[in-house]
Amino acid sequence: MPYPFRYAMCNEAFEKRPLADACKVIRAAGYTGIELAPFTLGEDPLALRAGQRRELRDIMASEGLEFVGLHWLLVVPFPVHVTTPDLALRERSWQYVRGLIDLCADLSPDGGVSGSSNGIMVFGSPKQRSATGGLTPAEATRNYVAGLASVAQHAEDRGVTILVEALPHSQSDVIHTMAEAVAVVREIGSPAVATMFDSHNAEDETEPHDELIQRYFDLVRHVHLNEMDGGHPGTGTYDFGRVFAILEKLAYHGWVSVEAFDFAAGADEIVRGSIEHMKKAAGEFSKA
Repeated sequence: MPYPFRYAMCNEAFEKRPLADACKVIRAAGYTGIELAPFTLGEDPLALRAGQRRELRDIMASEGLEFVGLHWLLVVPFPVHVTTPDLALRERSWQYVRGLIDLCADLSPDGGVSGSSNGIMVFGSPKQRSATGGLTPAEATRNYVAGLASVAQHAEDRGVTILVEALPHSQSDVIHTMAEAVAVVREIGSPAVATMFDSHNAEDETEPHDELIQRYFDLVRHVHLNEMDGGHPGTGTYDFGRVFAILEKLAYHGWVSVEAFDFAAGADEIVRGSIEHMKKAAGEFSKA
């Protein structure tokens, strides 16, 4: 039997199409989870009232999909920056992150009941965390760590896990390798703060990606798969088989989520083509 990987799809490829439509396409292709970008829910997703959050949760559930969590956290039409030397802006930005923790919990299948596992938050957001205002990358990183530590208990209380995502130098100068991400996670020391692996964002890594996953597996809570150029799985030459092989060997039970950055093929083709390619790659290494 093939290893039971749990496949999810990020929703931003559907752009302005209704969530119910996206869910139908994703579920029909064989995925069981959906990951949401908050900016797709409105200019200020925190303005969604309790009833609206329940409605979104019900839409996902009614289409047979499990809410996985949030990503692209800080794409909003107002100033947000979590490492800036502007203390007032930085505090407002971390308060916004606190609000996203609540949103993530509220969208989870049980509505954020205390003691439950209520989704993950992939903390990438390169523009909103890179060094600015004359700070060095090291100084900006210290502000990031302090801010993340300040919301960790709230995340733990709501059952949400915040994932420190490594971003390459081409995107950000704050936390650009998994080793640096893991150092931040270990310094904070909260069960609500962990890390993840993203194939597209691993361009600065010098170690083979399967070995990287194995090295830090105790803190890996999520996996994003895409081609190195941002295309969806199957449009390039990335060796997904090695990733699936190590995840199977280590008995990974988290989500394998597709996050494409090039939407030219259209959401329907991205959804279908990605899971077909991933299942083929994973099947080559499944145990009899």
